[in-house]
Amino acid sequence: MIKYRNILVVIDPLHDEQAALSRAIYLAKREDEAKITALLSIYDFSYEMTSMLSVDEREAMRAGVIEERKQWLDEILKEYRSQGIPIDAKVVWHNRLFECVIQEVLDQGHDLVVKSTHPHPTLQSIIFTPNDWHILRKCPTPVLMVKEHDWPENGNILAAIHASSEDPSHTTMNQNIATEAKDLCKLLGANLHVVNAYPSAPVNIAIELPDFDPQRYNENVHDFHEKELGEFVEQHFSCPLNSHLREGLADDVIPDIAAEIDAEIVILGTSGRSGFSAALIGNTAEHVIDQLNCDLLALKPDNFVCPLADNE
Repeated sequence: MIKYRNILVVIDPLHDEQAALSRAIYLAKREDEAKITALLSIYDFSYEMTSMLSVDEREAMRAGVIEERKQWLDEILKEYRSQGIPIDAKVVWHNRLFECVIQEVLDQGHDLVVKSTHPHPTLQSIIFTPNDWHILRKCPTPVLMVKEHDWPENGNILAAIHASSEDPSHTTMNQNIATEAKDLCKLLGANLHVVNAYPSAPVNIAIELPDFDPQRYNENVHDFHEKELGEFVEQHFSCPLNSHLREGLADDVIPDIAAEIDAEIVILGTSGRSGFSAALIGNTAEHVIDQLNCDLLALKPDNFVCPLADNE
């Protein structure tokens, strides 16, 4: 089975140890024809501000920096290339990492982006959207965000779904998540887990409606979601799996279950919101990413249109 044929790895310029590259190679070794491109995006504003130099001289300086970083990258890749793993190295001068990554995907048709991720300070996340978030929102292909967590043999993969949704786009996304989870479990020899979060009774209802019984309400909601989850599992999975139904917000439930089962990957869908709606609402993937101690695989809806593609 060939799941990924053309993997793009985003290289971290600040570290010699490349967690994303190691993860991509791990996947490529289990494929028959997987190709890896290691992309390093670099930029130094000081080279643009050297007014004493001509345009040609500034371009020559940039070319020198690019060549120096290319040699650094080739040195990192040498060990893997000696094992017969085909890896192309690409160094690009670009002042926006996420645009560089997405443009590479659009130009070269990569079917998976692999990038290491680091915690984002809360205040920074509010004022400046990190590159990780831009890539999650705008990249048209699946994105694997890698953390420092091993992928053990016979590990656990957690697929997060919303089984009770009546929105056709959510239904399709659930199906895509199920397919991705089954394929990855087969590829990696992992165990499959499915999680579905459901909301509790709003607190203000008990105040506004004196006869309202929150316990009875929660029991009915639980039974409804249990039925919907059971039907989804029966319809979309023929392999053995573990189902987890938990009351609470998906942002909290998913990391909790992932920690309980020591998941190696969490798979979920991202809406790809951008602009003002993203600032106000955000995406579950973005809220979850900093709380997870494992990798996150984010999928896009079938009808997703990359905003950078619109600008071409």
